Amino acid sequence: MLRRLLPVVLSLMVVVLGVTALAARPQRSVPHRTADFVVIAGVAGLRWEDVDPQTTPTLWRMAEQGSIGSLSVRSAHRPTCPLDGWLTLGAGSFAAWSGDRPAGSCPAQTVAVERPDGNGANLPDQETVVHFNQEQLPWGAVPGSLSESVRCSVAVGPGAAVAAARPFGRVDRYAPVLPDDPTQLLGSCVLSIVDLGTIDGATKAQRVAAARAADRQLARVLAARPPRSLVLVAGVSDTDRPARLHVAVADGPGWEGGWLTSATTGRDGYLQLVDLAPTALAALGRPMPERPFVGRPAVAVDGRPDLADAIAQPLDAEREAANQRGVAGWFFTLLAAALMLLAVAVLPLLRRARRHAGPYGPEPVPRRVVALVELLLIAAALAVPAALLADAVPWWRADRPGLAFTGVTALLVVAGTAAVRFVPGYRSTLGPLGAVAALTALVVGADVVTGSRLQLNGVVGYSAQAGGRYAGLGTVGLGVFLAAALLTAGWLAQHVRKGWRPAVMVAVTGLAVVIVGSPYLGADPVGAIALTAGLSVAAVISAGGWLTVSRLAWAVVAAMAVTIGVTVVDLRRPAAERGSLGRFLAAIGDGSGGLTLHRSSTANFDTLVSSPLTVLALAGALLVWFALLQPWGGLMRLFGIYPAIRAAMAGTAVAAVIGGVLGGVALDVAGAAAALVVPMAALAALRVLDHSTDRTVPTAGRTRAEEAGVGGDGPADPSTRPAQPAPSGQVPPATDGGTGSGTTAEPGAARADRRPAVPSPRPSRPVTAR
Repeated sequence: MLRRLLPVVLSLMVVVLGVTALAARPQRSVPHRTADFVVIAGVAGLRWEDVDPQTTPTLWRMAEQGSIGSLSVRSAHRPTCPLDGWLTLGAGSFAAWSGDRPAGSCPAQTVAVERPDGNGANLPDQETVVHFNQEQLPWGAVPGSLSESVRCSVAVGPGAAVAAARPFGRVDRYAPVLPDDPTQLLGSCVLSIVDLGTIDGATKAQRVAAARAADRQLARVLAARPPRSLVLVAGVSDTDRPARLHVAVADGPGWEGGWLTSATTGRDGYLQLVDLAPTALAALGRPMPERPFVGRPAVAVDGRPDLADAIAQPLDAEREAANQRGVAGWFFTLLAAALMLLAVAVLPLLRRARRHAGPYGPEPVPRRVVALVELLLIAAALAVPAALLADAVPWWRADRPGLAFTGVTALLVVAGTAAVRFVPGYRSTLGPLGAVAALTALVVGADVVTGSRLQLNGVVGYSAQAGGRYAGLGTVGLGVFLAAALLTAGWLAQHVRKGWRPAVMVAVTGLAVVIVGSPYLGADPVGAIALTAGLSVAAVISAGGWLTVSRLAWAVVAAMAVTIGVTVVDLRRPAAERGSLGRFLAAIGDGSGGLTLHRSSTANFDTLVSSPLTVLALAGALLVWFALLQPWGGLMRLFGIYPAIRAAMAGTAVAAVIGGVLGGVALDVAGAAAALVVPMAALAALRVLDHSTDRTVPTAGRTRAEEAGVGGDGPADPSTRPAQPAPSGQVPPATDGGTGSGTTAEPGAARADRRPAVPSPRPSRPVTAR
């Protein structure tokens, strides 16, 4: 009865852990009305490198007294060209200007602005643009949502007209350029949007000249700003490729001397372009539109240093992110190539790893060769955590950043490999696996707990320039962390009695679920749900047995229960405070959920065909299926002897696939997990095959079932047994020191090969295999 109830009890424990982790939300000050007027001044291409006291004195003084941040100008197109940026600003969601353009470039584009009267204006192309965003782009943005949320808006310049035009194309009040005295114009409506120009140019001198011109225009705006107003300055778009981070400054009552942030980034000092529209409405105390913005209102938080030091931080982050793009590509390519070469090298070793007792058979591979391959497998498994830890050293500031990153990562890999090599228990079959998994979980977990500083703009992290994630656990981090957590739990569970193994799996991996899913830490609810499913699978089979349909069903039920519980809690919050799950369910309710599904499927396909992690996932799956799981491959033998390790690897496969598909990153999570799991599985398979003919000496007074581990938890640790002399004609059992790897006994040895190592002069009872 207890065995039948075990999946139910474990599922309930996992559900409680998951809901507890995901339901809590960080406490942020709720945005409230702070202004009677809002003025948004946009400068296409404005970056922090363009800002200094000499070139842009007005903007410098404004930034000194206001709050600042680095602005991601992500839109529905990449790169975000000026018209895309202005349109996204007015939509509050990822939008793009219609029309064909060469991929990866920003050609010169003009917008037609008609002035049927001397007051407002009309954009004849607006209807086509709205249809394009609604019907052909996956975000379903509604251009003009910001202006539709206020009674009256002002636009100065063609870019501002794009942002301020209502969905049917009407601009309430329009001026092609700032008048000599813009006081009356800016005070005529609660919302004003001003186009201060574009900063572009192939040379530094051209950018300086454009920045000076924009700063002079900004000085006129600030001189004419209405009383009790909030002024937002934003670099609304890119002007070249690749994408960059841009300037965001807020100046007004309640916005003094802080960092800008929002719920969409979750990191102080970072903001998205889609956040500006809800920020303006929140400052004015106006309700959000019926179809919610993708962005969230910005807030100012304390902790900003002196302006010069504050600007140095985004400049350094910009430099790191720029170097990260090039280094990450070749790092994962080389990692995939190295793992495939190791797979080719391991195949003949697997074939010849099993020792032969008779006079015939292939010569065993020299021990030094096997030891070298084992060290290379450990180094490959530690490559990702070493690359993450390498970001603690500012390699991007070197003259040759790629070479500096390579050197730092190589040193860390060597240090980690040496630490694993000399750890107590290294010669046991599971020693390297447990050490590598625990070290990886410690590195990634410590980074997440301390604010994920190593993942931001890191080679194996995420780039703020890409605009996908700014805080928490990234795709690669999720893959290696869930694999490391499950393998660590499996390794620990294998050292306790069979009845306690599920509890150990739940305790260790449950902590990982909290780290992954908590909005304070990993901030990845999809990853937490995936890890919950993997944990459920691992817990119910850790004491023995295989992944059956009923056990998989329990895992799915547990994951669904966590999802439903979190979603119910999320839906009870205000719309502006909901997480991704609550927003998705609300979208299904209002009929726009199909857009989310379309975005997810499109993202999965794009990632599948373009990511080097896909190669890692597929290469790892091929090695496991066509080699390690074969009768000569050793993995089936490993699974039979160590059920907790089998459970951990099965749970990893389930969690990695679910996390990748639901997260819109296809096989990327599985590829990152494979970079850790596959080398360790190959190493453990080599060792268990090497000991397939080891023998333990029968102990007087022990029954056959006790020797075979039947009815209990397997043989006791050989180190705790009293030494027994070998019977006449038998070879003494191998020890750790004699074999160079592995233990002298494997739990569950009833499955082992029972052939005697050498002919015996008289019959003896069957002995257990190691």
